[in-house]
Amino acid sequence: MKTPDRLLAEKLLQISAIQLQPENPFIWGSGWNSPIYTDNRKILSYPDVRNFVKVELSRIILEYFSEANALAAVANGAIAMGALVADTLGLPFAYVRSEPKDHGLENLIEGNLKPGSKVVVMEDLVSTGASSVKAVEAVRLAGCEVIGMTSLFSYEFPMAIKRLREANVTLVPLTTYPTMIEVAEETQYIPRSAVDALHEWRRDPASWVPENGKMD
Repeated sequence: MKTPDRLLAEKLLQISAIQLQPENPFIWGSGWNSPIYTDNRKILSYPDVRNFVKVELSRIILEYFSEANALAAVANGAIAMGALVADTLGLPFAYVRSEPKDHGLENLIEGNLKPGSKVVVMEDLVSTGASSVKAVEAVRLAGCEVIGMTSLFSYEFPMAIKRLREANVTLVPLTTYPTMIEVAEETQYIPRSAVDALHEWRRDPASWVPENGKMD
């Protein structure tokens, strides 16, 4: 029987929410060469996948963070799924902007998080961990207790693990990059020869160069 993390990895590959191209890498906004491109927003267009993710994220919150009485999504990627999960669990919902609005009330947090709330922060994906920690700090400054974080996907970069540990944040992702690679190999989405390069990239993504040397 397939576990939820492996099932989601398979579904994300099937709908091209995750694409793997180790020989023809993508270029991230940071300038990094990357053998993977992730667009979890595609999940919203597939009701069966969307429902699976909603149910499994709700399960994670109930299992690991049962004291939660509010959810806060990190804008923009986690807003839609976070709202669905909050509705499923019957919890108050808000989202955290990357920067305060430049007009009106200049809100950083949209919604109403009551001081003293026990909050789970929701991400769609965790890469370097910088935006995740920034959102956690915003929720804490609002007078709330962050009791944990969940995400659809985590790259499990060493830098992110370190940042979250230093910020005293427990992350429980629904699936991870290592699981994704295992599933991609088993389903023959990628050849065995590509696996080592994909693992090498995760260990040091900022310095990774594909075997063909492409750097454009």
